Amino acid sequence: MVGGPKDVFDDCLPVFQAMGKNIVYCGGVGSGQVVKACNQILVAGVLEAASEALVLGAKAGVDPETVLKVIAGGYAMRVLDARGPLILKGDFKPGFKTRLHYKDLGIALAAGSEYGAPLPVTSLIHEMMGAMKVWGRGEYDHSGIITVLQELAKLETKK
Repeated sequence: MVGGPKDVFDDCLPVFQAMGKNIVYCGGVGSGQVVKACNQILVAGVLEAASEALVLGAKAGVDPETVLKVIAGGYAMRVLDARGPLILKGDFKPGFKTRLHYKDLGIALAAGSEYGAPLPVTSLIHEMMGAMKVWGRGEYDHSGIITVLQELAKLETKK
């Protein structure tokens, strides 16, 4: 993740290639740092969400290795590859509807409450999807959750 003048990046590319494999020019000065921060948000979010899933499963008596095995083979591990390009286009035609994901998160929150497993991020996402339903976006694909943040930021990320 490199930011700065493009000509300087091009001149330094052989040095970067000696240090790593995945070298991406991100734009002007500071843009590489912003992209790194974006990456860290996603890493932290995935780790926190995985932690909530593992804790809930364990509190309910399910072997955490079983939970991890199921998750690793499921949609959760490839959701960004599958939905990312559509999100960038603002295409929220449903694959899995927000209103259904909202319902399922309600089930997860009820299970967390029953087993004494705190699910703080799940709770927040549930509320965000609830807002989507109120705003008439319940039929959007669940990736449409980005529209809540876009509203709050007064920004549209669609290309």
